[in-house]
Amino acid sequence: MSRDAQTARRTGSGGDDRDRAGARSGGTKPRVRHRQTAVAINVTSVLLCVLVLGVIGLVWNRGGIVDDYDGKAEGPMTIVEVSEGTSLTDLSNQLVESGVVKSSRAFIQAANENSHSSELQPGFYRLHQRMKADETVEALLDVENQVGTVDIPTGARFADTRIVSSSDVRKGIFSLISEASCVEDNDCVSKADLERAAGEADLAALGVPEWARDAVAARGNDPRRLEGLITPGIHHLDPQQTPEQMLAKLVKESVKNYEDTGLTASADMVGLSPYELITAASLIQMESPDGDFDKVARVILNRLDEPMQLQFDSTVNYDLPDQEIATTDEDRARKTAWNTYAKEGLPETPIASPSIEAIRAMEDPADGTWLYFVTVDKEGNTVFSTTFEEHEAAINESRSNGVLDSNR
Repeated sequence: MSRDAQTARRTGSGGDDRDRAGARSGGTKPRVRHRQTAVAINVTSVLLCVLVLGVIGLVWNRGGIVDDYDGKAEGPMTIVEVSEGTSLTDLSNQLVESGVVKSSRAFIQAANENSHSSELQPGFYRLHQRMKADETVEALLDVENQVGTVDIPTGARFADTRIVSSSDVRKGIFSLISEASCVEDNDCVSKADLERAAGEADLAALGVPEWARDAVAARGNDPRRLEGLITPGIHHLDPQQTPEQMLAKLVKESVKNYEDTGLTASADMVGLSPYELITAASLIQMESPDGDFDKVARVILNRLDEPMQLQFDSTVNYDLPDQEIATTDEDRARKTAWNTYAKEGLPETPIASPSIEAIRAMEDPADGTWLYFVTVDKEGNTVFSTTFEEHEAAINESRSNGVLDSNR
C-alpha cells in the first residue's frame, strides 16, 4: 500500500478515532456531572441525618417527645390535692386523671425545669383543666390558688370573740373553716351548716374518740361540744366535702396529734382522764404566758388535790360574748358549765384549742407547792405563790399596774 493510502487510512482512522474520542469525551463528561451531583446529594443527606439525629438526641435527653396542651387554659375549674410527701410521678398521674395536663411526661419535664418546684406545698389547689404543663407548675407554686387551708391559732375557740378593750373580733374555728372552704366568691360552706354538723352529727362519724364521747355527748346539741378536740396549726381541707366530713378530718388529725404525745398513759399518771387532761391544758393555754406552762399545770393539779376551786378568769370569760383579762363580781358569780369560781373541779369541757406544748406541760408538770398565780404587769410576768397572803400581795401589785382593771 502506498504511503499516501496508508496516510489517508491513518487520517481516516484518526478522524474516526477523534470521533470516537469525541464520543468518549462527550459520554464521559455527563458521567462526571452525575457523579458530582450524586456526591452533593449524599453530603446533603448525611447533613440532614446528622441534624435529625441531633434533634432526636436532644429530645431524648429532655425526656422524649412530650404531649402537651397549647395556649392559655380555658377549661373548667377542678380541685387537686397535693399530699404530704407525694412524688412528681404520682402528682402528674393525678393531674392527667383530673384533666389538668395532657401527659405525665410534660408535667414532670416542666417541674424539673422549674427551679422552684421543690417549694411546692401540700394542700388543695384550684386549677383549670387543659393547662400547659409549665403553667400548671407555676399555678401550683402560687399560694393564691390554694383552697381549704385553715390556720387555727393556739387558744382558738369555735365561736367568734369580741375583745372588750378594742373593736377587734377574734375569728372562731367555724369562721376560719367557712372562709377556707371558698372556691369561688360566695361559694363557701356556711358557719350555720358547720354549727349544725358539730352539734347534730354522730360523734363516731365526727371522729370523737371513745375517751371523750361521754363528756361530749353530755353537751347535747351545743355546737361547741367539740371544743378542744382540734389542734392549733395549719390544716388542709377539701372544700368539696360536706361540713361533717371537714370537721371529722380536723378532729381525727388532732386526736392523733394528741395521742402521739402519750396522752392516755400520761393522763393516768397525773390522775386525770385524757379528756380532763386536754381540758386542763386548755386552761394553761388561756392563762399562762410562754415559759410558765409547767408551773400553771402544777397549780391546777395542786388545787384539784386540796381540793379547792380553780377560780380561773378564763373559765368565766368562756361563754361571754365580750371578753377581757379582768372579770366582774357579777360574772364570777354566774353558774355555768365552765365558771370555776362557781363550780368545783375542772370545767365540763375544754375552753380552747390547747397546743401540744400545753398538753406536754400537763403530762409533765413542774415540781412545786404553788396554789396561786397572777399576772402582775402588762409584759406578762407572773408571780406564783403558795400562801394566800403571798398571793394577795401579788394581786395588789397587779392592780397597781392596771392589769386587773376592767373596761366593761
